[in-house]
Amino acid sequence: MKSAVKTDLKSLILSELQEHLRNLGEPSYRAGQVTEWLYKKRVDTIDKMTNLSQPLRKRLSETFSLGKIDAIRVLGARDTTRKFLFRLADGNLIESVLIPASLALYGGRSDRRTICVSTQVGCAYGCKFCASGLEGFSRNLSTNEIVDQLIAVERATGETIDNIVFMGMGEPLANLENVLQAIRIINAEWGLGVGARHITISTSGLAPQIRKLAEEPLQIRLAVSLHGATDEVRNRIMPINRRYNIETLLSACDYYKAHKKQRLSFEYILIADVNDSDDQARLLSRHAHRLSAKVNLIPYNSVSGLPWTRPSEKRQEKFLSILRGEGIPVTLRREKGHDIDAACGQLRLQTEREALASG
Repeated sequence: MKSAVKTDLKSLILSELQEHLRNLGEPSYRAGQVTEWLYKKRVDTIDKMTNLSQPLRKRLSETFSLGKIDAIRVLGARDTTRKFLFRLADGNLIESVLIPASLALYGGRSDRRTICVSTQVGCAYGCKFCASGLEGFSRNLSTNEIVDQLIAVERATGETIDNIVFMGMGEPLANLENVLQAIRIINAEWGLGVGARHITISTSGLAPQIRKLAEEPLQIRLAVSLHGATDEVRNRIMPINRRYNIETLLSACDYYKAHKKQRLSFEYILIADVNDSDDQARLLSRHAHRLSAKVNLIPYNSVSGLPWTRPSEKRQEKFLSILRGEGIPVTLRREKGHDIDAACGQLRLQTEREALASG
């Protein structure tokens, strides 16, 4: 008979911990002691929580688990972007990327550390330019597996992360419950203490979940991975558009904007001869005006086995200039991790294929 899977302590918010401890006959303040060990002192076993009595530690260990994830590969880029490949307890692989805001534009100093976090093992949405879904979808990440990515990267680098983007492997809004629970832990003062305005969720366009997210009290940011300004282009590269076309998606964004103070942003990967035309730039400007959205242009990171390439620098600059000419707040992302294949899912895919070849 299979034993019940234990809940990881890092999947619980403070009030849930308090309730569990009360059920064990303990005062609720013990929950604050537990969270201090988890998120301030970063212990990796319950037995190290030495201001808890030995009998309580034993009962917690019988009821809860306390896992961690370890990097099995780390790649560092010339621009100091670092990609981490983590093996989970069940053997699955996920990726996180640490991106310093190496702002040559602002005197060449890094004034923040951004982590790009995964929310699923693989991805079911099959964007044609992305490595994350090439091996299909395995499962959602649990809350603690999401939180553990931040803890593991901080442990490995000795650096404090103060900006989080849910733009790694997977579709965050398809794992919304676990993602929101992780954000509550990441955002809380008793947790990792990252401000809500420094947390961004990205989506490929799950319109109903955008509306649901709009009703959440957390004042986090939303980035919509648009990647095409017309249904024709999005249908070609993003199968999700056949379920929720651009107008359906923009209507959901209208709803989100009406409920939130934070400005929306559009992520737009520039792919040569696919979505980088002047007409696409003008239509993208129209969508951005409608939502008072900011646009982040990202030259495509090539993926082995896929036919897409990035536009020339001249074409990138022309696309950028059209948006600027229309008064759109827009940035063109410069090289970040191109030399380590930093696009989502590439390191996992490479590692799994190497393992198959050697096996």
